Amino acid sequence: MDAPELPVEIITYIFSLLHVSDRKDASLVCRSWYEASQDYQFQKNVTFRLPASTSSLEVIQGLGRRSHCGLIISHLDGSSLSRALLMEVGMHLGPSLVTLSLPGSSITESSLLDLLPHLTGLRKLDLRGLDSLFMSGAFLSREEHRHQVRKALEGLEELNLSDLRYLSDLSFNRLTGCTPRLKKLALSGCHIAFEFDPYRGCPVGPDCSALLSLRNLRRLLQEQASTVRALDLSRTSITPESLRTVAQVPGLALEELCLRGCKELSDTAVEVLCQHQPTIRSLDLSACTELTSRSVQAVTAGLKGLQVLSLSRDWRVTDKGLAELVKLPSLRRLDLSECLHVSGAEMIKGLSSPQPRAKLETLSLRSCTYIRDIAIFSMSQLLGFSLRVLDLTSCVYLTDLSVRSIATYMPGLLVLRLGWCKEITDWGLLGMVEPTKECEPSTEKEDKGPSFTRTFGNMGFFQPPSLPFQERPRLVTDEDLGAFREQMGASLLAIRGLQELDLSACSKITDRSITQVVRFPDLQRLSLSMMPEISDDSLASLAFHCRSLTSLALNHCPQISDQGIARAAPLLHRLQHLQLACCDAVTDRSLSILAKHCKRLQTLDISMCKDITITKVDFLQSQLPYLENVQCRFVGGADLTITL
Repeated sequence: MDAPELPVEIITYIFSLLHVSDRKDASLVCRSWYEASQDYQFQKNVTFRLPASTSSLEVIQGLGRRSHCGLIISHLDGSSLSRALLMEVGMHLGPSLVTLSLPGSSITESSLLDLLPHLTGLRKLDLRGLDSLFMSGAFLSREEHRHQVRKALEGLEELNLSDLRYLSDLSFNRLTGCTPRLKKLALSGCHIAFEFDPYRGCPVGPDCSALLSLRNLRRLLQEQASTVRALDLSRTSITPESLRTVAQVPGLALEELCLRGCKELSDTAVEVLCQHQPTIRSLDLSACTELTSRSVQAVTAGLKGLQVLSLSRDWRVTDKGLAELVKLPSLRRLDLSECLHVSGAEMIKGLSSPQPRAKLETLSLRSCTYIRDIAIFSMSQLLGFSLRVLDLTSCVYLTDLSVRSIATYMPGLLVLRLGWCKEITDWGLLGMVEPTKECEPSTEKEDKGPSFTRTFGNMGFFQPPSLPFQERPRLVTDEDLGAFREQMGASLLAIRGLQELDLSACSKITDRSITQVVRFPDLQRLSLSMMPEISDDSLASLAFHCRSLTSLALNHCPQISDQGIARAAPLLHRLQHLQLACCDAVTDRSLSILAKHCKRLQTLDISMCKDITITKVDFLQSQLPYLENVQCRFVGGADLTITL
């Protein structure tokens, strides 16, 4: 007796609970399951990435049945195959194509001009790095071409022209004249002449044929001020006066502004920006190395609706002003990575205020070496209910106390990065207190500075104080694990929904904790590189308990061998990225196992694995259809000795 067929609505609901890769496999079972997988909730904002190959021709024809989709085609050139691919896109996708990106390509002007008139539904166009289009200066020079393109791109909202060396006023005007309703414009890395034309040796004149000028950019912003809401000028030489000019464009109300790597900007320029553009919701000032805490205070005072702020690598920024910044109730993402003078004290002060405060969802303190356990202990209690992403990479003075605090007060974390926190041990992951150590942050050891010693006769040397991570912790025993299983304390297991975990270079962590606490069914990305104490047992355990893994890094793990790969690979069907560089115990046998079980593998790093041969690497590439990148430098026991 045949089982009754479920209504498509029920199948669709069940599919909504599945991982994307599982839903893809399930859609191949029968026609009704396939139809359920094509529900609009699964197909919106879907982008397909294709290489420039003959196999992509058939894929593009199949995509023509979709009502909406995005497309990324890489490494196109002037060949007949590339022209055929673009013709297929225009013929089969046409109005249904919403986004188009051509990274790493070098196509001809005629190929793109033949394609664009067909893309009447295009909303996002990414021409980043396509120098071949603008090198001659003749792109869209004919009026009939501009008319056709203008008719197709009148609804375009996002235009990315980043990293174009040959973009000039003339070509910029021709292209943007075809896009009257832009909302987002990216010019990151372009050679923009803000005040001086280096070719003519004089101030920039109108309609420069060699450079894109600030005057021309300002004219576009004036013409489309009613629609432009996002601007990216990262990695340009914009000056404080030029930023003032952009900020004061009449009618312009930016919501997103990216100035990453603009090293000439000053605090005064940021103050003017915040005064004239109070509508900004997302601001990226990372790597603007001249900025100080004055900019933080200006942002706090002028951008009351700010949601995203990045100050990464702004080395002059200190704690000053952070207390008021974290009181902005709309702030959701804050990046302070590599702000070397930030200790977190002022942030805690602001978050402890009874006034409305930020409900941060993402916080990055990477390489903030002044951060200590007491700061994390306090922040974890103040941000525990809202925080989803926490990056503490290279906060080298953090100990097991920080890990226990995070596990206790932040059970909703999705991403946790603790790489290079070398003082973290098994005890922290297990949520237990090492019997020989205290657990309160107030008992941290005082730094007494270097001590003077006399050695080698009458020569004096300063001996630096021993760093905490140089001390080797007491090993976890079977009795300790028994106590762990019985306790109700918060180990890392308390963060049940974790999707990304980075423990790279936490060299004191061993199999004892990895096998007990790295058991997250939703974990997708895991890095255990440079952990010499983990072995095949850890690899087998995490493969059994973390079957959603798509990315796994095990570089420089000398105890990982073919046996571990053989035990783990059959369980890691979703694995797409695997790093095994410098794992000397991994041989050709592992590649045979990966070829058999990990059919979705896209990237593999086996550099410096001395017992792997190039012949087996070639075999692996022939067996895995999705494998795009294999790093195999110095495999096969290559001699790395440098002879002078």
